[in-house]
Amino acid sequence: MTKLKVDSDLIRELAAILDETGLTEIEVTDNGQGLRISKGGGITHLAPPAATAPTAPAPAGTLSSPPQGHDGDDVTSPMVGTVYLAPQPGDPPFVQPGDSVSAGDTLLIIEAMKVMNPIQAPRSGTVKEILVDDSQPVEFGDPLVVFA
Repeated sequence: MTKLKVDSDLIRELAAILDETGLTEIEVTDNGQGLRISKGGGITHLAPPAATAPTAPAPAGTLSSPPQGHDGDDVTSPMVGTVYLAPQPGDPPFVQPGDSVSAGDTLLIIEAMKVMNPIQAPRSGTVKEILVDDSQPVEFGDPLVVFA
């Protein structure tokens, strides 16, 4: 087995990215070597990535496009993952349209790589619209919530 050469500058750079973006975990692979950095769990050496079969495109009409032409400020997804609108199945949602929230209140959770990442209100305001459904996959930059 080849010994992993640790690039401390890369680790510092990835840790800075975690702080800047609010993410809790980031993973990088290159030439069969991998590194995962997590705020809650330390550093893990990864096995070479397994070959994966290409996935078929989703049938037409199964992915919803973001609504167009709404007024207000969007809160967008900072990562790729799955949205959860409530803390646990069966619990009431974190927020609903019409709710007043303070800066830092949790609006929803995005699960990415088995890590639950709370998405917080960037400012105080009123939730005008929730643009995603519970358990919906989202991409980086997808609009999630509209503030009035």
